[in-house]
Amino acid sequence: MNNTNPNTSSWRHELGSKDFPIEPDRYHLYVGLFCPFAHRVLITRQLKGLQKFLPMSVVKPYPKEDGGWRFPDTDSEYEGSTIDHLFHSPFLHDIYFKSPPTYSKYEGKYSVPVLWDMKTNQIVNNESEDIMRQLNKAFNDLLPKGSEERALDFYPEHLREQINSINSWLLPDFCGGVYRAGFAPDQESYNKACMVVFAALDRLEELLKSHEGPYILKEQMTELDIKAYTTLIRFDTIYVQHFKVNIGTIRHNYPSVHRYLKNLYWNVEGVKETTDFRHIKENYSKSHSDINPKAITPLGPLPDIESWTEKDESWRRKHESE
Repeated sequence: MNNTNPNTSSWRHELGSKDFPIEPDRYHLYVGLFCPFAHRVLITRQLKGLQKFLPMSVVKPYPKEDGGWRFPDTDSEYEGSTIDHLFHSPFLHDIYFKSPPTYSKYEGKYSVPVLWDMKTNQIVNNESEDIMRQLNKAFNDLLPKGSEERALDFYPEHLREQINSINSWLLPDFCGGVYRAGFAPDQESYNKACMVVFAALDRLEELLKSHEGPYILKEQMTELDIKAYTTLIRFDTIYVQHFKVNIGTIRHNYPSVHRYLKNLYWNVEGVKETTDFRHIKENYSKSHSDINPKAITPLGPLPDIESWTEKDESWRRKHESE
């Protein structure tokens, strides 16, 4: 990817390029724990062990009105959220205003994630897929040689054709489909979008069932698993009721997907640590006044995610021994 000036919707600079070389204490990440797209970057950062190289500031999950996403006044105001550690800004849009070229050229949303360059005081990138793919390798030279984190590759060359093929339906039909259903302007649009979502879930169920591996591509965790996880973990918890994608649930109607989701959450160190159900549920229920005007956050489902059982563990041991 070449470095480009921001267009009307995004910054698309490349981390590790000549203009944005990898240096300690240079970059900062802005995220929201509620956002599935920012969550992709958080998981990549966690699994690659980049916490000390890429500190972050975390916006509150609500309110969104009257200025957009905002930072708490103190780190203790809303657990999991932080002040803006760089500028002590009250709002996320203040970060966008600070980045050259002139803000007047930008017409997109003030969204997370945002990758910020502290040396040149500008946004490097605000596209989640770009950032997660760049974090996949950009900091490798700073990681210990021979370490598991350095060896991790979520977009390996030999699997890219398969990854791209599955991305072609997983992202628009499932990850994006829940939003098209949830924000559908009329019944016909909702019906169509909802059916697309569950067709994608059916397809994912059959794919996982066909090989019984722990990951979408069986033995190797890739970016597909990160992207699928950040939508799946929100599905029963909030999307079923909030976005009305309620033809079925993961835990009751998709056994292979359900076990796959639980395995990622309970057994892949770093995934659970990036998942905050309070941020997730309160964001959707309290920031979409057109969908939920009284901003009531549902108590269920309980639990947020079901336990990893002895039966599940027997399956995992059997799989690992094969």
